[in-house]
Amino acid sequence: MEYEAVIGLETHVQLKTKSKMWCGCANSFGSDPNTNVCPICLGMPGVLPVANEEALKLTVLTGLLLNCEIPSCAKFDRKNYFYPDVAKNYQVTQYDQPSTKNGFVDFEFNGGLSRVRITRAHLEEDVGKNFHFDRNSGVDFNRAGVPLMEIVSEPDLTSANQAYDYLNALVEILRYGKISDCDMEKGMVRCDVNVSVRPVISKELGAKIEIKNMNSFSGVRRALEYEIPRQIEIVKRGEKLIQSTRRWDDIANVTEEMRTKEHAHDYRYFPEPDLMPFEPTAKWLEEISSRVVELPLARKQRFMRDYQLPAGDAEFFTSNVELGNAFEKAVEKIPAEIQRTKLIKTTANLVINSSQAKPIEGKPTVKLLFDGPEPFSIEETINVAVLIQNNTINVSTAQQIVIPEMKRTGKSAATIVQEKGLAQVSDTGAIEKFCDDAIVANPNSVADYKAGKVAALNFLKGQVMKLSKGKANPNLVGEILEKKLKT
Repeated sequence: MEYEAVIGLETHVQLKTKSKMWCGCANSFGSDPNTNVCPICLGMPGVLPVANEEALKLTVLTGLLLNCEIPSCAKFDRKNYFYPDVAKNYQVTQYDQPSTKNGFVDFEFNGGLSRVRITRAHLEEDVGKNFHFDRNSGVDFNRAGVPLMEIVSEPDLTSANQAYDYLNALVEILRYGKISDCDMEKGMVRCDVNVSVRPVISKELGAKIEIKNMNSFSGVRRALEYEIPRQIEIVKRGEKLIQSTRRWDDIANVTEEMRTKEHAHDYRYFPEPDLMPFEPTAKWLEEISSRVVELPLARKQRFMRDYQLPAGDAEFFTSNVELGNAFEKAVEKIPAEIQRTKLIKTTANLVINSSQAKPIEGKPTVKLLFDGPEPFSIEETINVAVLIQNNTINVSTAQQIVIPEMKRTGKSAATIVQEKGLAQVSDTGAIEKFCDDAIVANPNSVADYKAGKVAALNFLKGQVMKLSKGKANPNLVGEILEKKLKT
């Protein structure tokens, strides 16, 4: 009998606010232990919380980005449990009336699109952090009270790789919306996994095992790659799985049982008496709706559709938002009479290659087309792209000489090309002479190429470009070299 995994994820995200959830203490990372605290953070008797409005807004904004419903009323509850990092012996969270519910996330997986339903994205407070030393332990309450959002998915995932891709897509959405910086090294994103197995022909869920202690998304993937076969093996032996909580040991690469799973009634949830239910107004929701941004997947699909870009280029502009925005502004300036589709691709290559260019032979290169105290203008970007498209200069010359000189002097690309004599050599006779010289000077590389080593051709191309001082048309160089070497 074949078995399949059923996976749901609980992703905890610290919100990007200046202050904590219930007080004015700083929401910042890296401070000395127990310095960003006050009587409210420490759960002193008689103190009263005041909700952080920006945290409420970011939670609802997340709901909108995740296609969720926004209920007309939300409330906070007390989740009662004892642990050293919970100063109040309860955590303020949302139980039966969350801020958002019933959404979904679409993401790319295995060459297609997958959808995971979102049960809810609710707001709560983070707790302190325990530190264990050789002979004692301590608690840092700087994190206590930081606004924390929990995004709960339906059990729609079926593999470790799918869970990994979902988490990365979710984090990208949250960064796009400026919900959180999502820095896992700073504990801004943490994840718990709920996983069970069942026969492929069955629709009934198996016993749910929760896995904690995930420090990275790759850790989530490795934990599932271990846990799913473990559960299948137990079921195949005829044994019964019991709902429980396990921890992931990232060093030993195994999960270990911590305790049998608690149920909701174990926490004795009840409404938080110090906080009124929250009922968002139409005006308040309208203001939040104005902060909704285009999602990463939609942006990538639009770049591919509207600009005819390949998936890799569209992915680059999705991941690098500022460069993507600059590219779009440049495209808007392309004159109608120019071959638009081809120039768009040339412009995209110019931006991408310039951002990734490395120094050649110790010579500095521009790191980003739009960086520095005097960034490139959109018109200048198009002017350089036109020169490349017209074979006046090649990409290397643009990156190594023209762009830095334009930024240094403020002169136009055409002026610099003329003054420095940078115009690309496209004369077949001249390039043949360079190729002949390179072939004569490098007999070993010629022999390697004729023996089937394709990389040798690239070396010879480089030698031709060196002889021409970078001016030879690289496409013609390749064509002429191949023709000569095959004769």
